[in-house]
Amino acid sequence: MNLEDRLTHARCALEGLSVGDAFGELFFRHRTAIARFWLQRNSDRLSLGDLDRPLDPPPWRWTDDTAMAIAVVETLRERGEIDRNDLANRFAVRYTAEPRRGYGPAMHRLLPQLRRRNAWQTEPRQLFGGQGSFGNGAAMRVAPVGAYFADDLQAAIENARRSAEVTHAHPEGIAGAIAVAAATALAWQLRGSSKPQPQEFLDRILFMIPNSEVAFKTQLARDLQTNTTIRIAATMLGNGSEVTAQDTVPFVLWSAAHHLDNYESALWHTASGLGDMDTTCAMVGGIVVMYTGIEGIPVEWLNNREPLPEP
Repeated sequence: MNLEDRLTHARCALEGLSVGDAFGELFFRHRTAIARFWLQRNSDRLSLGDLDRPLDPPPWRWTDDTAMAIAVVETLRERGEIDRNDLANRFAVRYTAEPRRGYGPAMHRLLPQLRRRNAWQTEPRQLFGGQGSFGNGAAMRVAPVGAYFADDLQAAIENARRSAEVTHAHPEGIAGAIAVAAATALAWQLRGSSKPQPQEFLDRILFMIPNSEVAFKTQLARDLQTNTTIRIAATMLGNGSEVTAQDTVPFVLWSAAHHLDNYESALWHTASGLGDMDTTCAMVGGIVVMYTGIEGIPVEWLNNREPLPEP
């Protein structure tokens, strides 16, 4: 795959991620609508298209998920791989320019320090009493890495690891990033073919995830019955409410696996799991768009999303 194709794929993942991010963020103001969605799904007489889905007028503002993913794409464009010093600096610059994109408390402390060369080697390890962060932030921004290296799973895994290490020193945070990058790459590899069974899709991701709670809960996701409801899946796997990789990524992989061929359905169902909805929808959007293509995203949603910076 040539560099131009790699960048096209990374930008495709960024489109899917950013629309998902902005879409999920809407529902922090519409929790009653999501609760109604859950109740309506229990009726056999209703289909997804029958549901009342109130959406805000544009622009739909994206959050730190997209801001950090933009920095990832910039690094890939300039370096052809994840250069951790370059990525750390880009994270710090974007944070300084727009600190109110929804960054977590730990990132408010960490990101300004990353402008110092090699600070990524020491500063992330100081977080949370020296154990490092196992939050979902490394996984939320990594889809463009999986897309860029979609034809080379080993490169996708290694570069996902590097992208995570800039802010997340804990093995669970790194495992979450690897899992989402692998799922994104696999979704691209499967494009144009019949949608795989969810268990098959998750099986193919599982062997790439390092030994971790993320892997254990992804195995649990793989073993859920096909007719498991979103409410039960979110209860068993987590939905991002704890803002950790292990509480977010398995649910995301399960949701993407079940709706790989339908971007709109994937995001509605993911949002109905509640929890950290902007981040779960960003992850699912970045994965699923690699199977559906950008044309799978509703045009209205693309138009409503706050514009991205020019590449």
